[in-house]
Amino acid sequence: MSIREKLYRIVFFSDTKAGRNFDLALLYCILISFIVVVLESIPNTAPEVAEIYYYIEWGFTILFSIEYLLRIFLNPKPLKYIFSLWGLIDILAILPTYLGLFIGGSHSMQAIRIVRLMRAFRILRLTKFSREAELLLDALQRSLYKIAVFMVFMFVVVIFLGTVMYVLESANPGFSSIPQSIYWAIVTVTTVGFGDVVPITIAGKFLASLTMLIGYVIIAVPTGITAVEYSRAADEKKKTKTCAHCAEENKSDAKFCANCGNQFSN
Repeated sequence: MSIREKLYRIVFFSDTKAGRNFDLALLYCILISFIVVVLESIPNTAPEVAEIYYYIEWGFTILFSIEYLLRIFLNPKPLKYIFSLWGLIDILAILPTYLGLFIGGSHSMQAIRIVRLMRAFRILRLTKFSREAELLLDALQRSLYKIAVFMVFMFVVVIFLGTVMYVLESANPGFSSIPQSIYWAIVTVTTVGFGDVVPITIAGKFLASLTMLIGYVIIAVPTGITAVEYSRAADEKKKTKTCAHCAEENKSDAKFCANCGNQFSN
């Protein structure tokens, strides 16, 4: 294996000790950079402290720029990486700092640097994190249809509650229209309760109380759906086998790895 291939394995994969160390070092840099971006936004920061933040930010920008160019150089299909989701996130993480040199008043754009935190999701492909993330993603995908049906049902419920409240509170200026009443129903069902619109009649208060109780029941439904699907996904995951060569998960009865073709021992 050539040096370039070894570097490619280290930078793009985490199935080796060097690859895991590279990912961990990059993760720490991302987190520290994120903290600096947050601290920079604090007003009335002492000039000498702001200057330290400035130099730290440029240090991380240069570091991430080198990493970005390294990924392009090592990737067999550089254009595919550049225009991929992660490639776009990587360039967005460093671009605002460079734009600040040429565009006046672009300081506010530098908040885009917060996108660096998204890069942590790619770094967390380390075996333990990756498996848990796959389980969660699988559970969310399985729950999508059920949650979508539930959301449609809730949409109908808030329209009904809002319309009834509009009728009951006809003399209340806060419920001046059905859309305004539906807004109240959404705020109440979700237990947010801004308090900008409140019922004044006895019937309206009774319906509001009922809506609040409905809200507590509703909150538990999506959570329960996802929890059940997560449990099912975890049970199915136990029936799989992991390839020792590339860490890919395969069906329990597989004889060869679907990713690298490695043969499983009996």
